[in-house]
Amino acid sequence: MLAAFIKAAHPELAARVTLTEITDPVRLRKKTGDDLATAAGTLVSKARGKARLKNGEFVGIAVHEDMDACPGPAYDTARNLVSNALNKATGASSSVYALAAAESEAWLLLFPKAFTLYRSSWRIPVAWQGKDSGRRQAPKEDLEGILISPRFRESDGPEIVAVASKNGLLTEPKGSNRSYQEFVADIAGWDVSRLSSR
Repeated sequence: MLAAFIKAAHPELAARVTLTEITDPVRLRKKTGDDLATAAGTLVSKARGKARLKNGEFVGIAVHEDMDACPGPAYDTARNLVSNALNKATGASSSVYALAAAESEAWLLLFPKAFTLYRSSWRIPVAWQGKDSGRRQAPKEDLEGILISPRFRESDGPEIVAVASKNGLLTEPKGSNRSYQEFVADIAGWDVSRLSSR
């Protein structure tokens, strides 16, 4: 799912690098101090190892995690601490911490048309559209409550993003979400001038 968002936010980056997924569960936002530094270092080491296995250069890492809360002081603290730890672990390479508020499903709500394109029976209520999706306390449960034929499942998320990407929707979110906007700004800031084309 994150790869599709990266491709939409920074097409030039996506054209010049191979995006590789690390499927380890990420639990950085609740760590601090040495525990956070160690966890960030371990994750970056795994990413560097994947790059070596593919005979490639490690360019950077984008880490996704759900906040499980709306933006506020706890979000700001977690985002800053983890971003700093990842920056230190990557050194001269790039890093982005995609901390989704409150959950990834809140990011999905920015693309209401994608739900209907994915399942013709699914409709996001007009009252939900064009709003700050990051303010929804439990977006996954909200979706499970209205998308019932068939019932929305967390595993539908990547498919909805794929449909949104295929139909050019990811560059035109409907509404706002601070965490999504910060992710887009961060990933768009990656410098690709030193990268060669694949």
